[in-house]
Amino acid sequence: MNILVLFGPPGAGKGTQAVKIAEKYGWKHVSTGDILRAEVSQATPLGLKVKSSMESGQLVSDELLIQIMESVLLKNKEIPGFVLDGFPRTINQAQELDKMLQRLGWGISRIISLNVNEDELVKRLLIRAKEQGRKDDTEEVIKNRLVQYHQFTKPLLDYYKNHPGFRDVIGVGDIEGIFKLLCKAIEAEK
Repeated sequence: MNILVLFGPPGAGKGTQAVKIAEKYGWKHVSTGDILRAEVSQATPLGLKVKSSMESGQLVSDELLIQIMESVLLKNKEIPGFVLDGFPRTINQAQELDKMLQRLGWGISRIISLNVNEDELVKRLLIRAKEQGRKDDTEEVIKNRLVQYHQFTKPLLDYYKNHPGFRDVIGVGDIEGIFKLLCKAIEAEK
């Protein structure tokens, strides 16, 4: 089983690239946000728990996220791989993901960190905010989101950096050029 964890700050293009990777390799793109919304809309037992957490203003617990992730992986185990987009976000989630995958007899094959400098990220996010009519995404708010990303993700990248499948990929350039770099990183020997 191929399991790719794709990291990148807001605006790095990881969602766009995750979809392209999934299409090229016949893998499933797994976005935590999409999964949570699907579980809630389908009113599954897990979805009802998620809905309860969200309605009470709580974050969805790591335990519940792992249960949902395991459910998605098992429902799609005939697929040759998964691109995890937006998960894990914390050390605890990474450790729980490792335990769950070990229980299933699987492991993470690749961890790719998509790197983009802050000026480029701010520029991209301001353009996206304008295109989507998001008046709350000011430069100040965007910079704060980036600070939070680095604060919480740095320890996670440190956790994974000794994994034999860890790769850094520069995420600046055109979409196809970045995609080619990502494919090289995926296909490289460990």
